Amino acid sequence: MSELIIPHPTFKPISAFLGQVILGDCIAVMATMPPESIDLVVTDPPYLVNYKPRDGRRCGSDDNDAWLEPSFREMYRVLKPNTFLATFYGWPWIDRFMLAWRKAGFRPVSHLTWPKSYTSYSGYTAGHHEVGYLLAKGYPPKPARPISDVLPWEYTRNELHPNQKPVVAIAPLIEAFSRAGGIVLDPFAGSGTTGEASRALGRRFVMIEKEEPHWRKGRARLTPHFISL
Repeated sequence: MSELIIPHPTFKPISAFLGQVILGDCIAVMATMPPESIDLVVTDPPYLVNYKPRDGRRCGSDDNDAWLEPSFREMYRVLKPNTFLATFYGWPWIDRFMLAWRKAGFRPVSHLTWPKSYTSYSGYTAGHHEVGYLLAKGYPPKPARPISDVLPWEYTRNELHPNQKPVVAIAPLIEAFSRAGGIVLDPFAGSGTTGEASRALGRRFVMIEKEEPHWRKGRARLTPHFISL
């Protein structure tokens, strides 16, 4: 696999990104962001499973991992020291995800589970949950009252995105691992769930989405509601 090489950019001020739903490749966009400018990353990247829902909608880059290492390397660079990244992942390829996370510099500090009341896939077992990891950059202090690693879930009917996550699944992570007014980044923003949760909790957001149909829905959902410096 050939590695993506991103030329060194002239960094833009982080204020240029706040409240934005940006259409573009997240690796290239993050390469223009200043280092150590983000308080928390919460994201739902492609699972590498070539998912094909019945309605024909697709998730971009779900059939290759060329983006995997360079995107998490950029996430590590833009995060402030001693902060967190919370990410969903495709469990059949945990070896690829874990290698990319560790090569970027992240430490896994908690495994996350979202139980579902319905079956989302059927194979050797019936799937009733989503999974994720909480990753640390550096050594952030442990909270006095840690949140559960089993988190709430609601059925979204995937109305805005073929893998749409509910706000209730994202909000506890944002509330626990960032402060009011902090900047939350989602480089695989989809329909903007992370942005909506951030806005509801008084955080500022930066959303990046590569696929134009999903970007349009996220922009319509979020851009009337800017939170700026």
